[in-house]
Amino acid sequence: MTESPQLPPENVFDWLDAEAEKRAAAGLVRRLRPRPAQPEELDLAGNDYLGLARDKRVAGAAAAAALRWGSGSTGSRLVTGSLELHTELELELARFCGAQAALVFSSGFAANLGAVTALSGTESAIVTDKYIHASLIEGCRLSRADVAAVAHSTPSAIQHALSTRRKPRALVITDSVFSVDGDLAPLGELAGICRENGAALLVDDAHGFGVLGEGGRGAVHAAGLSSAPDVVTTVTLSKSLGAQGGAVIGPRRVIKHLVDTARSFIFDTALAPASAAAALSALGVLKSEPDLPGKVVENAGNLAMQLKAAGLRASLPDAAVISVQAPSAEAAVAWAESCAEHGIRVGCFRPPSVPDGISRLRLTARADLTEADLDRAVKVITASAPRGATA
Repeated sequence: MTESPQLPPENVFDWLDAEAEKRAAAGLVRRLRPRPAQPEELDLAGNDYLGLARDKRVAGAAAAAALRWGSGSTGSRLVTGSLELHTELELELARFCGAQAALVFSSGFAANLGAVTALSGTESAIVTDKYIHASLIEGCRLSRADVAAVAHSTPSAIQHALSTRRKPRALVITDSVFSVDGDLAPLGELAGICRENGAALLVDDAHGFGVLGEGGRGAVHAAGLSSAPDVVTTVTLSKSLGAQGGAVIGPRRVIKHLVDTARSFIFDTALAPASAAAALSALGVLKSEPDLPGKVVENAGNLAMQLKAAGLRASLPDAAVISVQAPSAEAAVAWAESCAEHGIRVGCFRPPSVPDGISRLRLTARADLTEADLDRAVKVITASAPRGATA
């Protein structure tokens, strides 16, 4: 037996310094950049796709709910935390998406964690696209299932993994719109493969909900799968709805199962009243202004085409997310910082946050961007581009 090293308390975390040095050498140091209440920069980094986070109707609903219900929900949903607001939001989400039921969580991360772990287990095989969101990956790690991550957007690889599995139950997991490059998964084809192999399909529609489908009902709805008995959808309330929280939407028996078994629901404090009310109000705005999603997609397409015309390696978006490749992690950081200095806030994605290992700027479009905003953004991004950024 190896003896445990005797370290004084002040040296127990010395190993963190060595890890920090490795990250610094690789250009992977992350920094928090607090923004003021009224930022002067044009935001192309956040996920407020419909521009509702500052909408007076939405913010007003949040403020009114805080005054009526209090600043917090006071407990987990199964103790004192379930509010009438949560129930109303769940009913409206299910109706809007055309599903039987919904369940609200404190975050999209918690919703994904709860859905994956509750719908799998030791008798299950999980097959995922290798580019799924980190929250889904963490759910897979905790699932105790046999997990296979296959090539990105390759239905034949899903088919092979399902047909050769050794477990009786199976769950296929994918994002609808992938968060890094903004490409859309072939949901209809994946649903067909799942049915051929007796598998359920779990779709994280965080970047499709509010942007794609009829009136922003999401990519799952657009694929005709929202009422399917074998399909479960997760969404976030923090992107298109400009609030905070997450939800699982799908068959009623799935939702009942999550209430009884999803640990990230059972043991987590419920979503704050202000966030629930804000999401509910934003959903009402989306219903009354169904042209908002189309404006997001149009702005994203225009921005991407202008960047490509300037010679940059920009992805063509299926929704609101655009990826612009950088020659290195260091170049991506310098590029993003230069854009910020000139009044444009962009996302900077580097390993290990990017599954393909390619550093890039990540841009997001909003419904409220003007033509002048887009022109300004293109000028700044192209003028700040580092050597090696053009195709």
